[in-house]
Amino acid sequence: MTVQAAADLAALDARINAILPPQYQGCYQSVSPNSMGSAALKYGADGRVTWDDIWTSFCDLALAGGPPHRGTLLEPASAEEVAAEPVKYQQVVEEIGRGLWLVIKLPVLPRQAPGWLGLVCQNEGMAAWLLRAVTAENVAARQQRNILLLPAGPHFRLAKEIKNVITAAAKSCHHWMSHMSAEEQATAAAVFLQQANGSELLQPTSAEFIRARPEEYRAAVSQVVAGIHAATGWPVTASLNSGWVNVQCPTVEAAVWLLRAVIVENVLARREENQLCLPVNPSGETEPGTARLVRVFAHAGRLWQLQTGALRP
Repeated sequence: MTVQAAADLAALDARINAILPPQYQGCYQSVSPNSMGSAALKYGADGRVTWDDIWTSFCDLALAGGPPHRGTLLEPASAEEVAAEPVKYQQVVEEIGRGLWLVIKLPVLPRQAPGWLGLVCQNEGMAAWLLRAVTAENVAARQQRNILLLPAGPHFRLAKEIKNVITAAAKSCHHWMSHMSAEEQATAAAVFLQQANGSELLQPTSAEFIRARPEEYRAAVSQVVAGIHAATGWPVTASLNSGWVNVQCPTVEAAVWLLRAVIVENVLARREENQLCLPVNPSGETEPGTARLVRVFAHAGRLWQLQTGALRP
C-alpha cells in the first residue's frame, strides 16, 4: 500500500468515526448486520397503538453497519395516489404524526407536500444527519433546512409501512439524541454541512425530472452503470426504484464498508443485503452528479480493495 493510500484510508476512517455515535467508533467489524426481529404492536384501552411502549432497544444503526429496518426502499405515494384517496391518506399522516410525537417528542408538519410529512428537528445539522440515517434504514427521506421529510401514502398499513416510518425515525433519533453529546452532534453535522470541496448532497433525481426528461435520465443511468463497472468489475444494474442503481458488492461486509465510505463524501446511500444502492442525478453545481458518483465510488472501491487485500474480480 502506498503512503498516499494509507493517508486516504486514515482520513476516511476519521470522517466515518466523526459521524457515528461513540459506541460504534473504531469497532466496525463488531457491528451486527443481522436484525433483532420486529417488535410487536401494543394497544391502549382506546384501541390505538401505544407507540411509546413498543421498543426497549433497537438493532444496530444501519448507518454504522447494522441491519436496515426494511429490506427494500419505502417510498412516498405519488400526488395522484394521494389525490385519489384523500381520507385514507389523511388518516395515515395523522397516525404517523401521532406515533412520532409519542416516541420522539418533536413537532410534525402534516402537509409538506403530497406523499410527505415533516419532522421538525432541533437544527439543520440534526436534520442532515437523520436524512442519511433514515435513508440507510431503507425509508425514503428528504431535507428542507431543519425539516426532515418522511414518506406517507393512502396504501400504508398500520403494522407495515406506518410502523416502518415511525421505527426508522425513532431508531435514528434515539441514537442522535441519546447517544451523542452536543459536541459529537456538531462534529457529525459538520461532516455533511461543511464539505471541504463544497459539493452539495448527491441524492436521487426527482420523479418529476424522470418523467419530463426520460432520455436524459436513462443516459445518466447508463453512464453510472458503465463507469462503476469499468472501475470495479462488479455488476451494476438499474434499480426498481427510480433514481437509484444497485452495485453488487462481493460481500455484505464490503457493502457496509462502502456505504459509510460514500456517505461521508456527501453521497446518499443505502443497502439491500450485499447490494449498495446509489443515487442517480445528472445535475450538479461543480460537476455532473453522474461523473461525481463514479469518481467517488471508484475511489472508495479502490480503498476497500487495498485495505482488505482483495483482488479486482
